[in-house]
Amino acid sequence: MNLLARLYRHSLALLTDLYQLTMAYAYWKNGLADREAAFHLTFRRNPFGGRYAVACGLSYVVDFLRAFKFAEDDLRYLATLTTGDGQPLFEADFLRYLRGLEFQCDVDGIIEGTVVFAGEPLVRVCGPLLQGQILETPLLNLVNFQTLIATKAARVCRAAAGRPVLEFGLRRAQGIDGGLAASRAAYIGGCAATSNVLAGKLFGIPVKGTHAHSWVMAFDDERRAFQTYASALPGNCIFLVDTYDSLTGVRNAVAVAEQLRRDGHQLLGIRLDSGDFVALSRQSRRLLDQAGFQAAAIVVSGDLDEHRIDQLLRDGVCADVWGVGTRLVTGHDQPALGGVYKLAALRDPAATWNYKLKLSEEDTKQSEPGILQVRRLRTAAGQFVADVIYDEPTGLSEPPVLVPPDTREPRSPPEYADQADLLVPVFRRGSAVYEPPTAAEARDRTAAQLASFDPAILELQASENYLVGLERELHALKTGLVAAARHR
Repeated sequence: MNLLARLYRHSLALLTDLYQLTMAYAYWKNGLADREAAFHLTFRRNPFGGRYAVACGLSYVVDFLRAFKFAEDDLRYLATLTTGDGQPLFEADFLRYLRGLEFQCDVDGIIEGTVVFAGEPLVRVCGPLLQGQILETPLLNLVNFQTLIATKAARVCRAAAGRPVLEFGLRRAQGIDGGLAASRAAYIGGCAATSNVLAGKLFGIPVKGTHAHSWVMAFDDERRAFQTYASALPGNCIFLVDTYDSLTGVRNAVAVAEQLRRDGHQLLGIRLDSGDFVALSRQSRRLLDQAGFQAAAIVVSGDLDEHRIDQLLRDGVCADVWGVGTRLVTGHDQPALGGVYKLAALRDPAATWNYKLKLSEEDTKQSEPGILQVRRLRTAAGQFVADVIYDEPTGLSEPPVLVPPDTREPRSPPEYADQADLLVPVFRRGSAVYEPPTAAEARDRTAAQLASFDPAILELQASENYLVGLERELHALKTGLVAAARHR
């Protein structure tokens, strides 16, 4: 049984917006349901003011599509929906059509843990128009959030400069799946562990935790609280020291740690959750070192994100581990990725592809026509230097010339020695042909990908853009379609 079925129910076919089903009904009613179409899932702007994102969520997409089927109770519910004048919204023959619907699309996707950029298709769906349309909302739901959080985690971990980041966000996450999906995406983005035990079970993520202030408050004095905890878990002692006075808490932790050491155990560390982290961490480090606990870690937590961590390190904080929660799992400063899913091509009855695009007064909201693929170029030393978005049926000229969206001037990429397409086959005619990586494998991929880019584009306040653009012939085709559409 796949993960989504384990978490929810056997059918998630109604995880969509009503207008997807009303459009599907209208396609069916007008004989358009089986017209071959191509859709792309993309995002318009790199999140968090940065210059990149980390693709995530494809594993959920695979699980969703493997089980895609309208169940009898789904159809019974749809039969209860009515129009504004009280008539059934969907006729019975359409519901019978949905009962027999078998997923038939080709789906290609970018592997989780891949660094991606605005305008690049993360998922491509080719198949019957009705089926591709129904998938818009669920695919956006599954990919948008996890890509956002994986990106946030990558930024937080980069700010941490090699120190482990623990994800502590479950209690502040948006519901059960908000917590589970965020824990998974944060781990793929680079976090070392999670406090979320169910995520640990489902995804194989290491789980870590200390104790809460309530533990200390349950005893008459703090030292007694630490002693009692140590007697229960002598090999797992990280004491939260700021319930009353942080430095007094450190001294109490040291006293208990000395007894632990006499009993053959070691204090793993202390946790600071409030106050002046720079001053308190320095003083705590001095107290721990003077008592001979140089190996004890100082964990810092409390309303942290990449910007605060970066500033604390610049100010000289003595932190060995970071605990990051709310601002990570909610994407605090940008709570949505802004991904979109657009029709890009439609076959006519003569089997000719007609390329489609959406116009807008805002250039970033214009969609891209074609059946898109992304070719990534890298040097002999392994550094990625450019991504070219091209029309797969037309192919890519060699060497490619691309047109970046910010300049619209054709550019040849820097010298490169190797190239690879990013979208890989996931489904063919409705059958899965791809096995997603584990969360740990995707996390390793994220680390390898980030190491293969110029660090200048990865900085929190990066001024450098990675070179991404439409292949020149595709850009010319788009320009012609835009001009034609504006003169209709």
